[in-house]
Amino acid sequence: MSNKVEVLFEQLWNDYIQHTPSAQKVHDLLGEGHEIINDHVAFRTFNSAPVGLEKLAQHFLALGYKEGGDYHFEAKKLRAKHYEHDDPSYPKVFISELLVEEFSPQLQALVQRMVDAVPADLVEKPEFLYSGTHWQVTYEEYLALLDESEYAGWMSAFGFRANHFTVSVNYLPGYETLEQVNQKLKDAGFRLNTSGGEIKGSADVYLEQSSTMADRVVVSFADKKAEIPSCFYEFAKRYEIAPSKLYTGFVAASADKIFESTNAKG
Repeated sequence: MSNKVEVLFEQLWNDYIQHTPSAQKVHDLLGEGHEIINDHVAFRTFNSAPVGLEKLAQHFLALGYKEGGDYHFEAKKLRAKHYEHDDPSYPKVFISELLVEEFSPQLQALVQRMVDAVPADLVEKPEFLYSGTHWQVTYEEYLALLDESEYAGWMSAFGFRANHFTVSVNYLPGYETLEQVNQKLKDAGFRLNTSGGEIKGSADVYLEQSSTMADRVVVSFADKKAEIPSCFYEFAKRYEIAPSKLYTGFVAASADKIFESTNAKG
């Protein structure tokens, strides 16, 4: 079982660094030869059959993960859940889905066309989690989605894959605080997400988070190539809710700002 968990996350990481060239550089900069423990890995999807949140979650439940908290993002029209494993060295999993019915008929139709292109049998296989896009959209369609929802625009360009990995600062040798991590990144020329402040959350809510802004990569749309934001790298420091017991949940107000690391317009 444990081996399967490790294999899956390795495959997700290998796909992720293809679209996030800076991630390996950040990994090397902070790790300095040490192993980096991942706090969580995040995924995006639509609340449309057969690719809804619970469908993605089934692959982690099959590997011994258990359901954690429920989260709602009213302004972005998203719902999310997190999952965690009994082995705390395995990353938590954060899956969000777009509430498609809350958008325009145009967006709904385009998302439906995209979802219809996904082979239903593939959704049942773990490799679906890093299968990317199964559709073609034009650059204009991407921009139209982006106009209504940055999240929908991102999904149309990148599909099913890890949206971000997250360094656990608690297990990062040589760093006591998230501020130290952020300073190291800025000194090396990395741009951080400043929406809601460089550090989202605080010790008061038992979780602090920061992230790089997404890399920009060239994507081939149906009609042209364009350079757009892809994936990003996050950093999390957790605080004890009881002696020797770290908080394992997420803070919706902070996650709301972390989503903006992939914003194309900001």
